[in-house]
Amino acid sequence: MQLTGAEIVIECLKEQGVDTVFGYPGGTILNVYDALYKHSDEINHILTSHEQGAAHAADGYARATGKVGVCLATSGPGATNLVTGIATAYMDSVPLVAITANVNLPLLGKDSFQEIDIAGVTMPITKHGYIVKDVTILADTIRKAFEIAKSGRPGPVLVDITKDVTANMCEYTPVQPTQPERKKAYTEEDIAKAVALIKEAKKPYIYVGGGAIISGADKEVREFAKKIDAPVCDTLMGKGVFDGRDELYTGMIGMHGTKTSNFGVSECDLLIALGARFSDRVVGNPNKFASNAKILHIDIDAAEINKNIKTDAAVVGDLKLVLEELNKKVEQKNNAEWTAHIKELKEKYPLKYENSQLSCPYVIEELDRITEGKAVITTDVGQHQMWAAQYYKYKQPRTLLSSGGLGTMGYGLGACIGAKMGQPDKICVNIAGDGCFRMNMNELATASRYNIPIIQVVINNHVLGMVRQWQTLFYDHRYSQTVLNDGVDFCMVAKGLGCEAIRVTSKEEVAPAFEKALTLGKPVLIECVIPEDDKVFPMVPAGAPISDAFDGDDLKAKEQ
Repeated sequence: MQLTGAEIVIECLKEQGVDTVFGYPGGTILNVYDALYKHSDEINHILTSHEQGAAHAADGYARATGKVGVCLATSGPGATNLVTGIATAYMDSVPLVAITANVNLPLLGKDSFQEIDIAGVTMPITKHGYIVKDVTILADTIRKAFEIAKSGRPGPVLVDITKDVTANMCEYTPVQPTQPERKKAYTEEDIAKAVALIKEAKKPYIYVGGGAIISGADKEVREFAKKIDAPVCDTLMGKGVFDGRDELYTGMIGMHGTKTSNFGVSECDLLIALGARFSDRVVGNPNKFASNAKILHIDIDAAEINKNIKTDAAVVGDLKLVLEELNKKVEQKNNAEWTAHIKELKEKYPLKYENSQLSCPYVIEELDRITEGKAVITTDVGQHQMWAAQYYKYKQPRTLLSSGGLGTMGYGLGACIGAKMGQPDKICVNIAGDGCFRMNMNELATASRYNIPIIQVVINNHVLGMVRQWQTLFYDHRYSQTVLNDGVDFCMVAKGLGCEAIRVTSKEEVAPAFEKALTLGKPVLIECVIPEDDKVFPMVPAGAPISDAFDGDDLKAKEQ
C-alpha cells in the first residue's frame, strides 16, 4: 500500500509493538504528528514539558519494562534538547530510539531555520545514527534502529528524517520484527577456566552490575551465589538483581558502598564481576582494587574486558546464557568460614545515620516499609541518590532507575513518568534533592495533565548536598555557589502545576504523608525538610583504595 513517510513511521512503531511514545511537536515533525493523530487509539503519546523530559521518560519506560523507549522531537533546539537524555541512556546501556525530523532536503547544509546536524551531534553518544533522505529506505531504517537499540549491549539509536521524506509517498509492506539472538561469543575453554577458578577459590565474592538486569539474569545470579556460597555486592545499576534482604547480600560497592562490601572485596581471593564495567566510582584506585584476588569478568561487551581492571579470566557473552552454563558445571561449595567472616563484618559495620531528627535515610526506610520494597524508585543525582541505593531494600530488578554513568541531575521525574506509563500497576516514586528538582520540576505539569499518579519526594536541605559534602570534607568549608536557601516554595509550585503537595518537617509526619499520597490517585509532591549538613557515609575519597572507606565515626575519632 502507498503511504506517506510520516504514516510509515507510525506503521513501523506499531510493527515494533510500541504502545507509548514521549515527545514534543514542532514544524519539521508536524507530518509525523498528524499521522500519529490518526492512530491515537493505538499509540499513546505523552506530551512532556520539555524535550529532555521526553528523552528521560522514554529512558525510564525502557528501564522499567525492558522494551525499547521511544521519543520524538522536531529539528534544531527540539533535537538538541534530547541530547542529555540520549547521553544518559548511552552511558547506562538503555535501549532507546529517538526520532527527529529535519529541514527539507534542499535546505540541508544552508543554515536553514532550525537546522542542526543532530546525527553528527549525537554520534559519540549513540550506538548508531541515521539521517533519512529517501522515503524508500525509511521503513527499513526504523526497523534497523530498533534492532540495534535492543541487541547485544543495548543503547540509544537516532533516526533523523528530512521533512520532505515524511511527506513523500512510498510503497509500504508490513514486516514482522524478530527478536535479537542472545550473544554467545565464549568457548568451552572459557567456561572451563571459569569453573576451575571458582573451584580453587576459598574466598569468592560476586560483584553484580547493570548487565545482569539487561540480560534478565536475576534468577541465574541468585542460583549461582547459592551454589558457590559467595557474598554478593552490587553497583547502583545492579540493584534488585540480588534480593537486598538476602543473608549473602552485603550492599553496594565503591565510593558510597558499605564497609562490608569494600573491605570484603579487598580481602577476597576471587572477584567475579557479572555484567559490570569496573567504573571509577566502584574501583577507586585501580592499582589497589581487589589486590588479593584473581578477577573473573563475565560481560556481553568484549571491549569492557581488561579496559579498567586486568582480568585473570573472562567469558564474553550474554550473562544469562553464561550463568546457565556455569550453574550446570560448578559444584556446590561450602565456604562457611568466609561467609561467617563477612557476616561479622556486616554486624560490625552496619549502615547508620543520625536518627534524632528527620533525615533522608529515615524517609527512605519508611518508604521501603510502607511499599514492602516493591515500588519502582527513580532518583536524580547526589546525596539522595546514594541514600536511596543504601536504604531501600530492592527485591527485584528494574525497580531502581537512576542515572549512573552520566550522573544527570534532572533525570528522575521524567523517568518516573515513563516508568509509570510502562508499569501502571506499580507504585512509582521519584526521589530528588532540591537542587535536582529545580532542573525538571516543569514535568510535574506533565504528570498533572495526564493525571499520572506518581509520588515526587523532594529532599530539601536548601543546599546542593553532595557538592557541599565535598566542600566540607575537602575544600575547608568554602561553600561556593551551593547554598539554595531562597524563597522558592516547592509545595506552592506543585499546586500551581496541578498536583497535590505535602510538606514534612518531622519524623512523625513521614508515614502519614506516604499513606495519604498512595490513596489520592493523582500526582503528589512530598517535600521533606532536612538539615543542610547531613552526609552520605561511608565514603571513599576520589582515587583512594575502596579499603579506605570511612564514616562519621571515623571522622570524629580522627578529630580527637
